[in-house]
Amino acid sequence: MLITNIGKLVGIQPEGVLRVEGEAQGRTGVLENAWLRIEDGRIVDFGSMPSVILSGSEESIDAQGGMVMPGFCDSHTHVVYAGSRDGEFLDKINGLSYEEIAARGGGILNSADLLHRTSEEALYRQSLVRVQEMMDKGTVAMEIKSGYGLNPADELKMLRVIRRIRETVPAAVKSTFLGAHAVGRGYTHEAYVQAVIDMLPEAEKWADFVDVFCDEGFFTVEDTERILGATSLTPKIHANELAVSGGVQVGVKMGSLSVDHLERTTDVEISALKGSRTMPTMLPGSSFFLGLPYGRAKDFLKAGLGVALASDYNPGSSPCGDMRFVMAQGCIKMRLTPVEAFNAVTLNSAYAMGLSKEYGSITVGKRAALILTQAGWDLTKMAYQYQTPFIRQVIL
Repeated sequence: MLITNIGKLVGIQPEGVLRVEGEAQGRTGVLENAWLRIEDGRIVDFGSMPSVILSGSEESIDAQGGMVMPGFCDSHTHVVYAGSRDGEFLDKINGLSYEEIAARGGGILNSADLLHRTSEEALYRQSLVRVQEMMDKGTVAMEIKSGYGLNPADELKMLRVIRRIRETVPAAVKSTFLGAHAVGRGYTHEAYVQAVIDMLPEAEKWADFVDVFCDEGFFTVEDTERILGATSLTPKIHANELAVSGGVQVGVKMGSLSVDHLERTTDVEISALKGSRTMPTMLPGSSFFLGLPYGRAKDFLKAGLGVALASDYNPGSSPCGDMRFVMAQGCIKMRLTPVEAFNAVTLNSAYAMGLSKEYGSITVGKRAALILTQAGWDLTKMAYQYQTPFIRQVIL
């Protein structure tokens, strides 16, 4: 396939750049009036239009001045869930906090009850609708967590559904075992921590990563370290959504690929992340929906760190998987520049799920997982007019 007459080819990175940090997050390669060639699903070459060599044997797409960019990468989702929690939406409107809803038996436990009553086939079909919605909006790679099972049988049911989605869709799908999302019904806290540890050998057959909700009212630093120490799976940690929990520090200590949420962080957490492989990942959709503080993304960049942004698509705190809206919130609420926010929802988010060798930038050899826009679009306009339709075609 040859794409010609590209108005702007955006997101160009040299081979070997797997994440961008500090000032580098504010830069990206752009080539105007460009072409791009795809063979066997990969980018093999690109250049300016005067240099293009046409071949009559390949499919050709005339971009007609549209922008071509890497598709969105969403490194934190919970899209495998059953039913809806719109009743809790009314509770939020009436003033109840996330913690108060959870204390009344709602929240994550409500989703676990619904999932328990839902067949595996129905769970797959409901979840696939959401995954297709994400792809239609330009997401080409995503991580999906378990965590609404909260017992061995239902956690495994979720992991099987995630595997089936991976085998069904053209987007890249990574799977995370989040048995430690909340304490399952009928367990004491200590008994459930041990139950999660006992689930790990089976979870390792299905999942790429392991996650723990290390936060106030959920799991402690000690619980987290104990769970992560019992598995060979690479960690990805929920940290500092509800309180300064120590989750960032234990995540770095245990070699987490990412620490996610970070609505409540201090300079201590920023210092702990310096020099580590761990990607700070912020979830502005949760801040928007729950009225939480937004992550201190600018301070992280000033400290020389990189930042990823992800949707946190889930039924209770961020029921939206539109990564363009996530990018816009990065600009509007977190004061990231459009380029900084773009890198956060492409290359850095791909890194946060171990996929940046294959996704997240325009680089020869990477998968051709691309968005082709209508004519006249650029990164600033994408974030500014964040609800105006802009996608002409998603190429996967």
